[in-house]
Amino acid sequence: MSKFQAISSLFILVFIIIFVTYKISAYSSNHSTTNHSTSNHYIQVHLLGVNDFHGQLNKYQMVSGTMAGGAEYLSAHLKKYKQENPNTLLVHSGDMVGGSPPISSQFKDEPTIEFLNLLHFDVGTPGNHELDQGVNEMKRLIYGGFNKKTGYFQGANTSYSSANIIDRKSGTPLLPQYVIKQIDGINIGFIGVVTKETNLYVAPENRKEVEITDEVTAINRSVKILKEKGIKVIVVLAHDSAKSDKAGANTSGALVEMAPRIDDEVDVIFAGHSHEYANTVVAGKLIVQAYSNGKAFSQVNLEIDPHSKIIVKKQAKIIVTSHHHIKPDKETVALLNKYRKRLGSHFNQVIGQMPEEIKRNQDANGESPLAKMIAESEREAMGVDIAFVHQGEMRKSFKKGEVTVEDLYTVLPMGHSVSKLILTGDQIKLALEQQWAKGYENRLQTVGLTYNWDPEAPIGNRIVALKDMKGQEIQASSEYEVAVSNYLASGGDNFTAFEQGRLVESGPQVVTALIRYIQQKYPPHSLKE
Repeated sequence: MSKFQAISSLFILVFIIIFVTYKISAYSSNHSTTNHSTSNHYIQVHLLGVNDFHGQLNKYQMVSGTMAGGAEYLSAHLKKYKQENPNTLLVHSGDMVGGSPPISSQFKDEPTIEFLNLLHFDVGTPGNHELDQGVNEMKRLIYGGFNKKTGYFQGANTSYSSANIIDRKSGTPLLPQYVIKQIDGINIGFIGVVTKETNLYVAPENRKEVEITDEVTAINRSVKILKEKGIKVIVVLAHDSAKSDKAGANTSGALVEMAPRIDDEVDVIFAGHSHEYANTVVAGKLIVQAYSNGKAFSQVNLEIDPHSKIIVKKQAKIIVTSHHHIKPDKETVALLNKYRKRLGSHFNQVIGQMPEEIKRNQDANGESPLAKMIAESEREAMGVDIAFVHQGEMRKSFKKGEVTVEDLYTVLPMGHSVSKLILTGDQIKLALEQQWAKGYENRLQTVGLTYNWDPEAPIGNRIVALKDMKGQEIQASSEYEVAVSNYLASGGDNFTAFEQGRLVESGPQVVTALIRYIQQKYPPHSLKE
């Protein structure tokens, strides 16, 4: 073989090796692409959701036989689950503050925002209670600002969205109507909304700068923008009700009714407001709600195709924040201890002794023993014969035994004061008729009068035999002095009849009136002896 032939043969051999290597590489590449369609190659994204925390930093509850809740245990669970997958986002669907116990409320709910900051919540939306102290105070907690009681506050490190809280001056959303978060190359759009009934729940003076518009319209408007941006994974944080059983059946609530009208590009909806369990799919949308007060959270697992950028699988669990087999988070414990120290010993003072449990919940006759007690305290505080209390005034029941100042502020956290109004008999009747004005029963608790109602009569004409405590008929044109909270006096909870009354005196806080009443009627044992 000549030297030339040897070189030629070597060249041919090298060419064959390169060709075979290319073919093997091409085959491997095609095989790998095929495997991309299996779940092993999907992007795993976890969303951990909390709703209706209500500042319950140091409050615990029994859930299915186990103690649950408390910021230090909620934090421990969320951190544990977040560590399991780096592709995890923390979200909330509103009412994280408002109706809070003293450890949060006495510091303008800044401790709760600090807690959320500690956990680095990624996206949130306001609920109706974020507006309890007005638009400016809500914005201060979100963006930071000065309060004359607490000084300067840094605000939240969470991105907030609300597509249906509309600034009346500009006609545009007060907060960003959507938030986009990128995780492992996938853009996820979040849209926040709050129940339109916020227009009824929040006192008019605290929402005068804004209007709460239709949720579905706001969601679909925002979805359209996100779709134009090429975003295919869309999550709604909705402070609206939803409910299901543990199997996902027997669904009810506002979001269950809205789901078929919401754009099908929406994949997941985190619910809230009704403090119930929900884990169900309606109209192709996964809807979850994890009770309230930090005693559970929602874990939503998404599998996303990295090529099409769409969700190929979604499922959820509602996880109770049990105290078993987990240690409280040390950072959160330090935060709680800081505010316990600042709160001082005053709230530990025993002011009464309950001979039995005084329940917040209504009995078979629609009456709440606790509401009756509060109404009596308001009636005595203002020196009138009639008093009204709405069910939303109270947040907890009184347990049997010692009652502390903290217990009182936990039961009555809203900060309302007592007002003395003059109402006509017609206005009193109208207020009672408005118990059914929402389309469902929203009972007022009363002392100083009796009435019967006909559940079969048309709404607006159900009240019959309205009498005072002496058995005398309430006269349509006669005037009566009544005690209500300033919230009801302003037409809160859709009881607009009270707005028609004439304010004649502003009294103490509702909680102060109740403290005085309990001290007189149920003094602690140490004072009895």
